[in-house]
Amino acid sequence: MIERFNPSTVHEPAGYSHVTITSAGRLAHLAGQCPLDLSGQVVGPGDFSAQTDQVIANCLAVLAAAGAQPSDVARSIVYVVSPDSGVLAAVWQRLMASALAPAFTTASTLLGVASLGYTGQLIEIDLTAALPD
Repeated sequence: MIERFNPSTVHEPAGYSHVTITSAGRLAHLAGQCPLDLSGQVVGPGDFSAQTDQVIANCLAVLAAAGAQPSDVARSIVYVVSPDSGVLAAVWQRLMASALAPAFTTASTLLGVASLGYTGQLIEIDLTAALPD
């Protein structure tokens, strides 16, 4: 259902694929998942690891609610509030070591940004999943 590949005419990526093609008839476009707990509060103020873990949990929950799993993700965008490539790399490594890791083997983008929507929010993940028939 999802084909991933890297053309020989561009650099070899670090774990993700340059091209993702899906033959799925239905796509789930999931809202950006934030490091919010059930009460709507930002968890782990100032703590990239705690916020990443909460975002992972929220992504897994919304994927399941849509009838999908991480391996069904066709596109991901990860936003991190930091200009430091070391911080971005650490967040990426944490994501790749999590249950959500298969979501990032397709077309993925990791961005350092100036701010996100909630006060104290350091990370957000936007996913698109190809739903199984």
